Amino acid sequence: MSISVVILAAGQGTRMKSSMPKVLHEISGKSMLFHAIDAAKQISDDITVVLYHQAARIQKEIEAHYDTIRFHMQDAAQYPGTGGAMKGVRTKHGRTLILNGDMPLITKDSLLALTSGNADINMSVIRLDDPQGYGRVIIENDKVLEIVEQKDCTSEQLHTQTVNAGIYAVNTSLLEKYIPLLSNDNAQSEYYLTDIIKMAVEEGRTVHPVYVEEEEFKGVNSKLDLAHAEEIMQRRIKRSWMQAGVTMRLPETIYIDVRATFEGECLLENGVSIQGASHIIDSHIKAHSVVEDAHIEHSDVGPMGRVRPNSRLIRTHIGNFVEVKKSTLTGVKAGHLSYLGDATIEEGTNIGAGVITCNYDGKNKYQTIVGKNVFVGSDTQLVAPVTIEDDVMIAAGSTINKNVSKGELAISRVPMKTVKNFFYKFFGEK
Repeated sequence: MSISVVILAAGQGTRMKSSMPKVLHEISGKSMLFHAIDAAKQISDDITVVLYHQAARIQKEIEAHYDTIRFHMQDAAQYPGTGGAMKGVRTKHGRTLILNGDMPLITKDSLLALTSGNADINMSVIRLDDPQGYGRVIIENDKVLEIVEQKDCTSEQLHTQTVNAGIYAVNTSLLEKYIPLLSNDNAQSEYYLTDIIKMAVEEGRTVHPVYVEEEEFKGVNSKLDLAHAEEIMQRRIKRSWMQAGVTMRLPETIYIDVRATFEGECLLENGVSIQGASHIIDSHIKAHSVVEDAHIEHSDVGPMGRVRPNSRLIRTHIGNFVEVKKSTLTGVKAGHLSYLGDATIEEGTNIGAGVITCNYDGKNKYQTIVGKNVFVGSDTQLVAPVTIEDDVMIAAGSTINKNVSKGELAISRVPMKTVKNFFYKFFGEK
């Protein structure tokens, strides 16, 4: 049977204490809602996101990354609660999976388990050693009988260790029948999705418990939860890449964006941060270096190097305290203390210590072009726009603000001057 997916993302998320919608907070470089959408897209071609709080902002973000998502704008003021969020939602397939947008750790395998079988409703449950504070799911003969809030539990029910994980796969015809019947006649005046379980049991429908791992079904409701989810996601990402052949030194100190990719023999030393959709091939990223949305191939970076977005390093050595921004370096050595921005530098060129490209005049950015086999002496400023042709030598301490032709030496210095015995005149004879 084909599956429709509804993702509930209408809540205000006040415990996040942020002006940003809760579901747009990022985990490993991607909004938590996008993690849920990505998992849903692996099993369904019919995905609806339910919105209310800051709906226009969330919809705009989703549409910038996905083109097949449908939206349902809910009036949560009139229909509060998880059941209220489902009011008026329509799906096209015979079975509907209801997810929460603040559960970014869910995987495809768990979603497939939740949607399998022939029960009228599959309900996710977790076994907890200490279920204190949770409503209990009462199960007999592998069927859910009821959900009992802790305050309503008998002394025997309090020993039950199965609790509701909040995800349901429901035959769509039943969902269309039960949702309009939900009532908010309760202490919170909310419409509870859990009430469909009670309706189904009373009608003799089959409600099947699907046991899931607590880690995957953690809801993110605070900045503390966000940090915990990040730790779990990072462990998954790094475990996957290490199993694929990436070497990591002290992996617990390394950060890798979920969008980053690796090929071949790659080594990441301690403290490395790989951000954005960086792609690294057969390269060595040394301690405490940062790579952001860059392509690095057969190269080494750092320690304490920084490669910023839209940079390409091929067969290049970037040493300590070197920053590269929006530049392409092929076969280059830049050992220390340099800034190379908006530049193209070709094979065999050596960049001395303290070299910078002066690429910004306060209004616009300009290009620096450096050819092959160029030697750029230490403490040189290349004032863009400027072109340095092949086989050029630039003397240390020069400011280059004009193009330099092939084979030339460029030197720009104030002549050195000395004053005899100045030290003694200044400080006095000793």
